[in-house]
Amino acid sequence: MSDGIRCMWMRGGTSKGAYFLADELPENRDEFLLSVMGSPDPRQIDGMGGADPLTSKVGVIKASTRPGVDVDYLFLQVFVDQAVVTDAQNCGNILAGVAGFAIERGLVTAQDGETEVTVYMENTGQKAVQKVQTPAGQVTYSGSARIDGVPGTAAPVSVAFEDTAGSSCGALLPTGNVKDVLDGVECTLIDNGMPVVVLSAQAMGITGSESREVLESNTELRERLESIRLQAGRLMNLGDVTEKSVPKMSMVSPAKEGGCISTRTFIPHRCHASIGVLGAVSVATACLLAGSPAAGLANIPEGDEKTLSVEHPSGEMTVIATMRDGQVHRAAILRTARKLMDGLIFPHDGVC
Repeated sequence: MSDGIRCMWMRGGTSKGAYFLADELPENRDEFLLSVMGSPDPRQIDGMGGADPLTSKVGVIKASTRPGVDVDYLFLQVFVDQAVVTDAQNCGNILAGVAGFAIERGLVTAQDGETEVTVYMENTGQKAVQKVQTPAGQVTYSGSARIDGVPGTAAPVSVAFEDTAGSSCGALLPTGNVKDVLDGVECTLIDNGMPVVVLSAQAMGITGSESREVLESNTELRERLESIRLQAGRLMNLGDVTEKSVPKMSMVSPAKEGGCISTRTFIPHRCHASIGVLGAVSVATACLLAGSPAAGLANIPEGDEKTLSVEHPSGEMTVIATMRDGQVHRAAILRTARKLMDGLIFPHDGVC
């Protein structure tokens, strides 16, 4: 394929990946994406993927025809060592780059100073509102905002989520229970934008302060997590999740740095270097449910607007939860994004 396809490579939050316009992708989309990422191969040596689920991601964007919505966003997770491309989940980190990409590709007209972009998340049928910095009507990625898991600073990107409960599973608590017991372990099966199984680190035989490398090398832990995950998938209305990237598995323990809760999350077979945006929203929500494994370990502030610091291996992510009638009505987070490359990307010969 001599001409290639337009692609913008961006860091969104603590992930990075390829951003495409929907109408520029070929009909054999999944085959194309596997090829350009270099999957299946643990090193992804013959593609652009970074040999990690966090760097093997794709955002597909198009102008929206929905009332009150600017762009539609489809997230695709390209597996590293399997020939799998899945749309079974959202990604709030890759979402952080959508507004900037949409403006740069001419789908949204930037305002002077700051531009608000409403995004429809196709994976789950929910909306998010992003605000990006656009001095003189141009996207800027430079600024003083800092997020853990990313060195340096960048322009802030605020992302607000509403009505995300049950976006993948049909209900915030798909089993109807705050607490279920799987393989003898108390779990909260929750979906507030991301399906997550929240369980105590102690119940899984760890302290919750281990590094991701130590946890990934713990074969017994990984086998126990996968057994619980496969059972939880069916209970969460996700069916057979053997080859799916959801639900995530988040082991929680008391905060170590003065936050709300500490986490170690498998996504699902690799330990996350931090925690996903919507994963953090689901975990923070579990902390607010009386009787859940997380609630008994969490530090919860007073008031209807709660600032919840979700600690992870490389720092923390702050979730601001607005309560209404005792339920989480709205969740907002701060992210950053940066354009890394804009040009043409090429698959293997014969792919398209």
